[in-house]
Amino acid sequence: MASHQTVISRCVLLAGAVVFFGVVGRQIAAQSEGDWPMYRGNHAGTGYSSLSQISAHNVSDLVESWRYSLASDGGSGQPNSQATAIVIGGVMYLPAADRVVALNPVSGEEIWRYTVEDGAPSRRGVAYWAGGEGNPPRIIFTAGRRLLALDAETGLPATEFGQSGEIDMVIPYNSVPMVYENIVIVGANTPRGASGGIGNARAFDARSGDKIWEFSSVPQPGSLGHDSWAGDSWMGRLGANAWPFYFTVDAQRGLLYLPLASPIPFAYGGDRGGANLFANALVAVDIRSGEYKWHFQTIHHDLWDHDPPAPPALFNIVSDGSTVPALGVTTKSGYLYILNRVTGEPIFGVEERAMPASDVPGEQTFPTQPIPLRPPALARVSYDPADLVAAADTSAEHAAACAELLADIGEIYNAGAFTLWAYRPDGSAGKATLLFPGLTGGPNWGGAAFDPNSGYIFVFSQDLGTFGWMEDAEDGAVFPYVRRAPRPANFDVRIGELRLPCQKPPWGKLTAVDSVTGDVVWQQTVGVSENLPPGRQHTGRPGRAAALVTAGELLFIAATDDNRLRALATATGEELWVVKLPGRGNANPMTYMGADGKQYLLVSATDSMVAYHLH
Repeated sequence: MASHQTVISRCVLLAGAVVFFGVVGRQIAAQSEGDWPMYRGNHAGTGYSSLSQISAHNVSDLVESWRYSLASDGGSGQPNSQATAIVIGGVMYLPAADRVVALNPVSGEEIWRYTVEDGAPSRRGVAYWAGGEGNPPRIIFTAGRRLLALDAETGLPATEFGQSGEIDMVIPYNSVPMVYENIVIVGANTPRGASGGIGNARAFDARSGDKIWEFSSVPQPGSLGHDSWAGDSWMGRLGANAWPFYFTVDAQRGLLYLPLASPIPFAYGGDRGGANLFANALVAVDIRSGEYKWHFQTIHHDLWDHDPPAPPALFNIVSDGSTVPALGVTTKSGYLYILNRVTGEPIFGVEERAMPASDVPGEQTFPTQPIPLRPPALARVSYDPADLVAAADTSAEHAAACAELLADIGEIYNAGAFTLWAYRPDGSAGKATLLFPGLTGGPNWGGAAFDPNSGYIFVFSQDLGTFGWMEDAEDGAVFPYVRRAPRPANFDVRIGELRLPCQKPPWGKLTAVDSVTGDVVWQQTVGVSENLPPGRQHTGRPGRAAALVTAGELLFIAATDDNRLRALATATGEELWVVKLPGRGNANPMTYMGADGKQYLLVSATDSMVAYHLH
């Protein structure tokens, strides 16, 4: 099926294993809807649980159940974990700094552990394969270039998989594999540099480890999109890789959705004229063959590193007796694109908006960029001098520091969404671009959550600007122009222990979008700046993770850098409960039903996994 967009426009240490083996086996066989079987709960990536024991009426009664340390055995260092555990049949599986473990989800006690030699497992999570044809269930994860499989009951390597339980992926992937039927999907983390291996998504057999297919994220000669790379600029192109932390799949149709990153280098594209497919695109492929089905490019010829950082959440839009299969894909540019997940067509329309040309010599900016008609941008995409923070907004100290920062920077430039990097020829002084969202994006890797009961899509976004400009590169450089920036490059200042953005708050918020209309239902500021005066602390804080939504009409989120876990009402965004975490909650929360009949809430907080239940 063709795209709706044209190329132009558009080592094992076992702990307690002997005691628990039999229990684990029975529990694996008894999977239920109280499980959390994959990173975002289901293949659709909705971050939704049907559990409702914890509700708006009793969420304030949550108390801590247990903690599990994610630090290495020696206790040195902190993993700053972004992990989300999975629970299958009453057993929890997760990565720590130097190991993969199985835990009793009621007590947090270890059942088994596998120590990862020569590297570390992905901080984000592991995957579960149910087994079959004489093969018992497996836990599958990555560690650098290695894809490993463990027996889910024992924690021992699944020796039938690859060579003694592992295969060499060649290109590393440090995130969560997607397991569908007997297929394991991984992305790629390409190295920094000028050229090298292309970051293609790949599929492997969950039983043998044999490679099944590989999708070329930079189209090869003779394939659709190849002519979107001028000349031979496609050759050895870094970037355009499937780096996000997980994937989603339409199980009914067997469609896998690949969000693909920006080309490298991102800020200069004079050597790669054209739209540059499939960089900065969502691509649908057949999960069994890797065959291309459709694509939607969110940025043509990217210069901002504003790729879709997470796979889409899949859902159905039900209106007037009709059902539309849909998805919502977030982008670091601040936009949420709601598409028909079968065809890739925008459901609420997209405008190809005219964009200015770059003044960097040789740069061939694309004449238009796709802007969704609904919903509006979910993060700040522009800046005006009137947006500068004032003492009445936060504090006199903060306002003064921001004014000093601007004085040091000099003339700044912002022309709204997709503002180009200013050019400073011959190393001369000049204006600096202030980009919103900044390079870390508005929405980031957490992705979206979807509530099938309300039909709302929930997206967390941060508002943090980035300074930068283009300069002539040094003699002998691979590319003639290079992006430079002040240090620090973000539009913020340090006050005490916190960095505070220099535009008026809010700086972090959760948005609810009605999937039926595409309209924003509510926006809630999330996060506090404790070093500001009382009454001015409700600023919102930056963050990159996403929310969990439950049938108890609750949203749980721990994305912000104020080290808090919160519960919000799905209908209004009202904060109903908040607790201080032992570390940064830079991870997506999850929930499950314990064997004791209690619903648990779980989140990673830097070097601890922390569980809660009703008192």
